[in-house]
Amino acid sequence: MKIAVASDHRGYAVKSKILNQLKDLGHEGIDYGPDGSDSVDYPDYASKVAKSVSKGEIDRGILICGTGIGMCIVANKFSGVRAAPCHDDITAEMSRRHNDANVLCLSADLLGERLVNRMVEIWVSTDFEGGRHARRVDKIADFEKPC
Repeated sequence: MKIAVASDHRGYAVKSKILNQLKDLGHEGIDYGPDGSDSVDYPDYASKVAKSVSKGEIDRGILICGTGIGMCIVANKFSGVRAAPCHDDITAEMSRRHNDANVLCLSADLLGERLVNRMVEIWVSTDFEGGRHARRVDKIADFEKPC
């Protein structure tokens, strides 16, 4: 699976670890920036990943900022993106299983390294259940259509 990973300056160190983890899990992690820990604006990086997911250029994305919330808000502005700010194993699993989330948003400041590793592993390995959940995801997509 091709997974784009981006952060702001606060998530830079976590981003590097996630890219290594994705490789170890057999996925293609693509670094969408930034290239260092100097201060940057999170919308610039969240939009790069979300645009690639929206266009179908990549399969999924992972975004990391201080809380994960800012990145999530930006990503969800793009058609076809279902970004979820996850904070534990259950939210990571259910975001995939029930919501078919294609962008995982994580906090660099509030989550420990072991938890982030578990969440990423769960999120990339969990399939969407479909069924009644597909009907609901389809309704979300309908909201993106012009009125």
